[in-house]
Amino acid sequence: MNIIAGRYKGLQIKTSKNLLYRPTSSRVRKSIFDILGNLNSLSVLDIFAGSGILGFEAASRGASEITFVDNNRKLIELIKTNSNKFDKEFNTNIICSKWDYFLKKQYQYDIIFADPPYGKIDIIKLKKICFSSLLNNGRFILESSKKDRIPEGGITKHYGDTIITFWTKAS
Repeated sequence: MNIIAGRYKGLQIKTSKNLLYRPTSSRVRKSIFDILGNLNSLSVLDIFAGSGILGFEAASRGASEITFVDNNRKLIELIKTNSNKFDKEFNTNIICSKWDYFLKKQYQYDIIFADPPYGKIDIIKLKKICFSSLLNNGRFILESSKKDRIPEGGITKHYGDTIITFWTKAS
């Protein structure tokens, strides 16, 4: 899988067929980042990070701080391996934790990406907790299945079985 745009365009991100995760397709990633626009100097949280592709794509497009959170130690090792490919023009935090434990801390971000296992997470609870970790005018981007019940108030885009929903925290 490759970074699709920005200063690291074309850089290959290592993946593994032996680990259970679902990387965001390049088509969906392109759409997400086209909508988000300029990410210069923004802080980003990538929870349920998997390979870390959303966080790495954000770094390629100018984000200054990326925090990756996943509860699978093997995926965390994969993210660490991939992070070594970058020239460190951004700060990286790589944390092995369950999403809800991590978000109990008082960190705040400009952008939060969440790509939870389809059908296994209470999305209403996830949105509520993520919103408490967003800065004013911050954005929460959720990748989900068309079978999931999505909370209101967001802008939703459909890509086959995948739904991307964007919410902005009003100031």
